[in-house]
Amino acid sequence: SVRNMERIVHRVVLCTCPSKNVAAELASKLLAANAAACINIVPSITSMYYWEGKVATDEESLMIIKTTSFDQVKTQIEQNHPYDVPEIIALDIKDGNEQYLQW
Repeated sequence: SVRNMERIVHRVVLCTCPSKNVAAELASKLLAANAAACINIVPSITSMYYWEGKVATDEESLMIIKTTSFDQVKTQIEQNHPYDVPEIIALDIKDGNEQYLQW
């Protein structure tokens, strides 16, 4: 089972981007650096959040990044993302398709 694998921490990392093109560029860099196994790009989401004391709404794209190299993903995003404070949220994968998780 996945729980018995060699203490490899499989994660899903969420990162929003200002456009599909920016997400695709970042995804290409992450894959080229071997930082991620697979990246899905959801081309259009609506994000609502507090910014400078008021509610802001933006159309963005969402990267869903599957990785066992969170630190490398985080560094790549921080170095290449156009936002001053990019969203980088990691969620541990507790269980899944064992064959898929052998990326």
